[in-house]
Amino acid sequence: MADLKESLKGLEGLLNEFFAPSTTNNRKREIEAILANFTQMSNAWEMCLFFMSHTQNEYVMMFCLNVLETLISHRWVSLAASDKVQIRTHLNQSLMNQHSNMLVYIRNKVAKLVVDIGRNDWPHFYPDFFSNILQLVQQPETALLGVTLLQTASEELAAPRDDLSMARKDELYRLLLQQVPAVLGVLNNILESMLEKHRHLVAATPPPSPTSGDGTPRTSRQASRQLFSTSPIENAKFVSLLLGSPSRGPQMEALPPLDPASQQLCWTSLTCLAHYLCWVPLSAVVRPNLLSTIFHFAAFGCQARPDAANQGGSPSSSAREGAFSSSTHKLGVLAMNCINEILSKNCVPQEFEDFLLQMFQQTFNLLQKITKESNTSSSGNRLEELDEVYVDKFTDFLQLFVSVHLRRFESNPQFPVLEFLSLLFKYTFRQPTTEGYYSCLDIWITFLDYLNNKLETRQLTKEDITNRYKEALTSLLSSILQKFQFRYNQAQLEELDDEVLDDDEETEWQHFLRQNLEIVAKVSELMTSDVFQLVWTPFQENAETYLGIEKFVDVSGVERRLRISAENGCRRLHCVLRDLSSLLQALGRLAAHFTGEHFVDRFSNALQIVLRLVQICSYASRMKFFEVTTSAGVLMQDFTEVHAQSLAAIKAYAHWMSQYYAESERTVQHKTDFHSMIVTVMEAVTPLINKQTPDKIIQSSAHLLLSLMTTVRPAFLLQVQPVVTLYECASQGACQNLVMEVQLLVYRSLSHYLLLPWPNLNSSQQDWEVRAAHHKSFISQLTGQFVAVAMRPDLATSKSTQEEAKPLMKRTMQVCQDLVESLAGEVVRSKQICCQSLTELTQCTLNVFQVYVHDVEIVEHIMTYFLAMFQGLRVQMGVAFTEKVIHTFMNIFSGELLTQTIHQETSGAFRVIENFLKILELIVQEPGSQFKAFLPRIISISMDQIYPIVAPRPSPDMKSAIYHLLHEILTNNWRYFFKGSVLDMMNESGDGLENGAQFTSILQAYGQSFLQTDISIFRQNLESLEALHLKWKLYSKRIFREVMIHQFLKVLLQVLVQKSHDLLQEEIVISVYNMAAVDFDAFFSDFLPSFLTSVEGIDDGQKTILAENFQIDRDLPSFTQSVQRFVNDIRYYSLINNSLPAGSVSLVR
Repeated sequence: MADLKESLKGLEGLLNEFFAPSTTNNRKREIEAILANFTQMSNAWEMCLFFMSHTQNEYVMMFCLNVLETLISHRWVSLAASDKVQIRTHLNQSLMNQHSNMLVYIRNKVAKLVVDIGRNDWPHFYPDFFSNILQLVQQPETALLGVTLLQTASEELAAPRDDLSMARKDELYRLLLQQVPAVLGVLNNILESMLEKHRHLVAATPPPSPTSGDGTPRTSRQASRQLFSTSPIENAKFVSLLLGSPSRGPQMEALPPLDPASQQLCWTSLTCLAHYLCWVPLSAVVRPNLLSTIFHFAAFGCQARPDAANQGGSPSSSAREGAFSSSTHKLGVLAMNCINEILSKNCVPQEFEDFLLQMFQQTFNLLQKITKESNTSSSGNRLEELDEVYVDKFTDFLQLFVSVHLRRFESNPQFPVLEFLSLLFKYTFRQPTTEGYYSCLDIWITFLDYLNNKLETRQLTKEDITNRYKEALTSLLSSILQKFQFRYNQAQLEELDDEVLDDDEETEWQHFLRQNLEIVAKVSELMTSDVFQLVWTPFQENAETYLGIEKFVDVSGVERRLRISAENGCRRLHCVLRDLSSLLQALGRLAAHFTGEHFVDRFSNALQIVLRLVQICSYASRMKFFEVTTSAGVLMQDFTEVHAQSLAAIKAYAHWMSQYYAESERTVQHKTDFHSMIVTVMEAVTPLINKQTPDKIIQSSAHLLLSLMTTVRPAFLLQVQPVVTLYECASQGACQNLVMEVQLLVYRSLSHYLLLPWPNLNSSQQDWEVRAAHHKSFISQLTGQFVAVAMRPDLATSKSTQEEAKPLMKRTMQVCQDLVESLAGEVVRSKQICCQSLTELTQCTLNVFQVYVHDVEIVEHIMTYFLAMFQGLRVQMGVAFTEKVIHTFMNIFSGELLTQTIHQETSGAFRVIENFLKILELIVQEPGSQFKAFLPRIISISMDQIYPIVAPRPSPDMKSAIYHLLHEILTNNWRYFFKGSVLDMMNESGDGLENGAQFTSILQAYGQSFLQTDISIFRQNLESLEALHLKWKLYSKRIFREVMIHQFLKVLLQVLVQKSHDLLQEEIVISVYNMAAVDFDAFFSDFLPSFLTSVEGIDDGQKTILAENFQIDRDLPSFTQSVQRFVNDIRYYSLINNSLPAGSVSLVR
């Protein structure tokens, strides 16, 4: 005894010293070594039990508990039964006797150890484990301890770690599931007892009526609650039942202030309940009484935060709020966690209708409370007073409610869906934060998607939706439109940042507007005409103001000046311009609803919109307000935004204009009107493409130009003077000083108009010869400088000439690459003309390539250009020139240069190699015999030169490209390895293997990738093997079965055991199954014993059990379960055996 006390004293000293701030790291390492030696002693646990009984030092307590935890987790099976009982008894007695005095984290640690013992011994050697916990919960003095143990049991037994066998995991889950009804019952009893304990206070002083204290007359409150003037509800009894309060005694707004113990018990019980609800099958255990109790606690979150209470209202109301305000509103957050767990599982218990009725009833009650006006907030908005976390949880709850359960009753004509939407409407537009508002918009989108789905599946007609929801959706849309207009909401909108871009390249204002416009677009799918009118009216008002600004521009001086200078005038103009910009975007979102089958019946509205947009665009381009001097700098930004959005709005109607073009050919008047419209737009757009135009406007102009010349592309554009002028200016280099994005858009517009077939004309009217000549001339002028430099004799020898030419090289390559890439999917004639126009440039580029071969930056641009050519125009390039290019690349990219490029370790160098590999990939995909001749050389470059350098590198750079190439080699050139007819190739015998060494080396490269940590490469190659097996029966080939299959199976099972690629567990198991399915008998009789022999860390007896437990089932689900059990038990045995002292014999079987 004296020795133990002395040891305890020494341990306390060591631990106090270890945690002292003045202790050095070297000394801490010395102490760690001493403590580790102590932990390895065979009787360490006995000493720890003594120490725990004779110390109050928290460091010693935690150290001893950690020692016991290691013993219980790793060496429990080797302990004598009497030792187990001693440890278990000591821990239980410590909890019973000291739980109220223990530090919380120490109490929780002891509780975990008790549950860990139960995890190992219950029910066989610890039969009263769970019944003891339930008894603790039902005793007032130990209820908190019992609930803590219940939650720990849920955490540790429902999803145990890998230190248990799969059979034991299944057993524990089954045992715990049997206890769940009792667990939920006792937790419900605890929560109900807290309600009953304090309900007499509420009964003695009844709470205010549902309509009192909101500071508004009764009639006003009723009007605000029901925002829509009519309701389809006819069954008053059903509605009163649905909207009524549960008849379970006096309804409480909040619990009276709880004593700390009661509050902690409620808190812990709700947390525990949420944990059980996250995994139990709810339909069998959730009952209405439990749901009602949870909703009671959820309602407590509807009270104001303590810091928000008593800020206003009458003395009596303030006193009442103070009496009922405590941290109990936090319990509402925990209760919402429980509700959301229930809703997220689509739970429908056996009492189907009663359960749903109760859920709707409680939902209405909560919504009514949370949206009721407040007399303690200056704004009257109750949501501003609530806990932010509670509001977030409640929004999540509404999202789950609408997405999962609303569909069950929405179609019932007696269900008060409009009343629910009315409350949701109030909840949405009273959100105190922008993020909360966005979340509510997501709920509306869910509801609108639901209606759209019913419309598409013909469960509803548009007339049905209009009859039932028109008023609700009109109210929603009207409020949305007001929400993003400065005319109504300037104070809030001015707070949104419109400069800093987020990860989605949006400013805070742009994100806000997009979220609102998404609702506009969703509603317009259901009620296009109504939405058009709602948007068109304010748009017209703002447009008229904008079109009248011209008369306020003073042109008498050297520079034009806006005569509006008064602060109020500038503010009003600022609001008009901001709103006009937003409404232009709203009109753009409606464009899709005027095309296709709706073109004719909605033609007049669409024409009205487009003509107005063209008028605004033409007016803006003529006035050039961005050049006008204003007294308020913000107006300059506003004018620029309106101009840019007017151009973008016209672009949105490009498909409608294309359809109008086709229809206009039928009547002279329409033809004339369309021609006038296009000419007006072109006259407005083309002058803007210059350096003096603001970036935002010129980008919108370039995008609109592209849409007009590629989507609409009327045949008469070459006779429109602004277009002719643009061709001339662009080909002479007028666009070279613009940003590259704009240059690419302009050049692509001008090129594509000459290349793409003109709509509404037959082939004889396309005038291909003239257009081809125009295009060749255009490209020749565009690339003339490049060609001239490439032909200079001193380019190969003069470093200064090479440096001077680099910017020109890069720009030309970018432009031509874009022209080629954007032709993907177009007709053959277009590609032929493009390829002919680029012939001289392509030849010069190949010559220049050899000059700049050591300049990675230029080589990258050249390789990207040639990759585009091979992807889009390799057929048009012709076999002879293609062979020349490939030979050039292969000769240059070989040996030392390839190695030097890779070892440069720059992203540009990596992209050069990746592009080279992609070009090779395109070559091996070609079926022609001319291209097949390159295959041996391509395999040699890939496997002998590139792969050995790339494979050992830890970074994934270039690995994906090389493995993609290997996959394409095998997929498209199977007969290179397996000769014979198609029947021979599909023959499972796999006879006729040729080039076996290359085939084996490729598959070995696949195998090596499975030994590395990169999960993306692992996934890519696993999918590649599966695709090869699906197409060519890879796993059935003799060489794979005899030489490789065991290696692949071994690697894949090892990966499963190590859990290194756990995200791919399902895919790996499927691959293992497909390989095993080639010969199940060989898998079970040969591979499994061989694999178990190679597994280290488990004894022969355990290996025998593993083999016996692997069920010989040949269907995928059963096989999957067997593999999962197999790898789990390998981990379990290894963990247990590794934790045993040296020389021990494992008893685990």
